[in-house]
Amino acid sequence: MIIRLDLQSELPIYTQLVHQIIEGIADGRLAPGEPLPSVRSLAADIGINLHTVNKAYSILKAEGFIQVHRQKGVVVQPGPMPGLTEEFRSRLKDQLRPLAAEAVSRGMEEEEFFRLVRETFGALTRNKGEG
Repeated sequence: MIIRLDLQSELPIYTQLVHQIIEGIADGRLAPGEPLPSVRSLAADIGINLHTVNKAYSILKAEGFIQVHRQKGVVVQPGPMPGLTEEFRSRLKDQLRPLAAEAVSRGMEEEEFFRLVRETFGALTRNKGEG
């Protein structure tokens, strides 16, 4: 899997890394049980601080997307992925609200906003398993 980070983005690098790994899981480029690079290895490969990778991995572990084994290292969750919870739904709504507000402020029609969401969601589900 290729990790693409925007070092000029206002979004923290660890957050970008979390998003990239979850996207890889969502679209099938990262399979359940697949090993991920060690913290040191990934940090060296993409040229970022190892503490940044460690923070991203800690978040992914806490949210149930990866497991960390002493012998096996870091692997994509081999069992069921985290399910839908009210906490997730609430966080999703909180994250969508400013995007929707900006779209409204810029004059975007509701249907165009929904079309973009459908295209984005569909691209992830259509590509699953092609990676």
